[in-house]
Amino acid sequence: MTMINDNNEYASYWLNSSKISRYPEITKDMHVDIAIIGGGITGITTAYVLAKKGLTVAIFEATTVMNGTTGHTTAKITAQHGLIYDEFIQHFGVENAKLYYEANRLARNQMEKWITTLGIECDFQQEDAYIYTNDSNYIDNLKKEAEAYKSIGIEGGFVEDIPMDIANQGAIVMKNQARFHPVQFLTHLLQEIKEMGGEIYENSVATKMEEGNPSVVHFRNGNKVSANYVISASHFPFHDDRGFFARLHPERSYVVAGKPEKEFTGGLYLNAEKPTRSVRAVTIDGEELLLFSGDGHKTGQGKPEIEHYEALEHWASKHFGVKEFKYRWSAQDLISLDKLPYIGRQHKDNPNIYVATGFRKWGMTTSVVAAHIIKDLIMDKPNRFAELFSPARFQADPSLKKLIKENVNVAANLIGGKLDRPDKEIKDVANGEGAAITYKGKRAGAYKNEAGELFVVDTTCTHMGCEVNWNSGDNTWDCPCHGSRFSYTGEVVEGPAEKPLKKIEVE
Repeated sequence: MTMINDNNEYASYWLNSSKISRYPEITKDMHVDIAIIGGGITGITTAYVLAKKGLTVAIFEATTVMNGTTGHTTAKITAQHGLIYDEFIQHFGVENAKLYYEANRLARNQMEKWITTLGIECDFQQEDAYIYTNDSNYIDNLKKEAEAYKSIGIEGGFVEDIPMDIANQGAIVMKNQARFHPVQFLTHLLQEIKEMGGEIYENSVATKMEEGNPSVVHFRNGNKVSANYVISASHFPFHDDRGFFARLHPERSYVVAGKPEKEFTGGLYLNAEKPTRSVRAVTIDGEELLLFSGDGHKTGQGKPEIEHYEALEHWASKHFGVKEFKYRWSAQDLISLDKLPYIGRQHKDNPNIYVATGFRKWGMTTSVVAAHIIKDLIMDKPNRFAELFSPARFQADPSLKKLIKENVNVAANLIGGKLDRPDKEIKDVANGEGAAITYKGKRAGAYKNEAGELFVVDTTCTHMGCEVNWNSGDNTWDCPCHGSRFSYTGEVVEGPAEKPLKKIEVE
């Protein structure tokens, strides 16, 4: 293994401030008890709890560990996942809403226990979490959520004001939540996994699986891994024989970090209205900065992505006097039809294949929920949360309406992209700019770096044929249908696509 500490200021602080071990690519066929596809917080915590049970575990990451959503999170350890509990009570009943809270509360406590007992230095701080509003139209929503807290037994409720110095008309508080440095936390768990005999592989792209006992995972480089159990912790399941792509939709959100002029008194904050604005403190190089995040939207859709960064920076400057921003980054996560994650056996016909996805941007606690549900299912132990999160569930309301709406959206983008003939040509693309263009009568994508070097790709997504759009905030090609993302050279940045965009040689 080699050590890295790449210090690029316009990237994730979590990744740039950590010494992360690099791991080899898989180069041989092998057999393990547990093969985990995905090296983010879900894959790592699941590997950790299973390795502690004496099972042989291997993690296979398509790029580098923690480089996806895990390395680009806002890193709140909380069961306050937006205005969700009143909605869950309406759709699933009080007992199921209580189960959701209990699962995430126990996950938060488990994370604190690991940090304490293992002596992990990861800037863990206990904080109260608030959802606030300065729009009178949302006060009733907050009070309904406060009633849901009371029904479920959540410590907190409605408050008239918040500690943060910003205009507001009230909030709900959830007591005793937390924040931390996720990469430092997971780097320690990876070392624990190695010491227990676990194996970790990077740049190892799983492409398909033969189901059975054992199941066999095939990798892009030709190697194969047989495993008694296979766990897909890679956002979209890499082995999607049950149509998960139609039951999930991807959303992006943005983060900027800067030093406020006014004093910050602690806490985790999220507004109730749109656009979303989230605030939390972070210590960078010995001084307290604030992370401002939000401005979420469906991947590959909407206004130019650079404008989302600019909107956050403008808001932070206006309300907190921030004059300089040291970091900016973005993240992507998947949302299920009914807003509950899919965790458990991928389908009832094969008890050896597991999945964890659809965390709705709240993966810090939900990943630990997933780790324990999957561990208990594999160990044939009862888990009182398993049924709630089961991928086999389907709620007619709201799932059916949501399924129809999402697939209409996908169809519209698929058809609209095929009909699109951009006005721009290669000559119209400036240095440092990317854009969809028309080349030889067909839609293509062009990017010129600051030196004027040109990169042209076919904009047809290799997943299901939608047309990708240029992401001006991160210099990537993003698919508006299922969220696949590609670098400006066409390489896969984020699935479900497995193959790169076709490169076009310009005459």
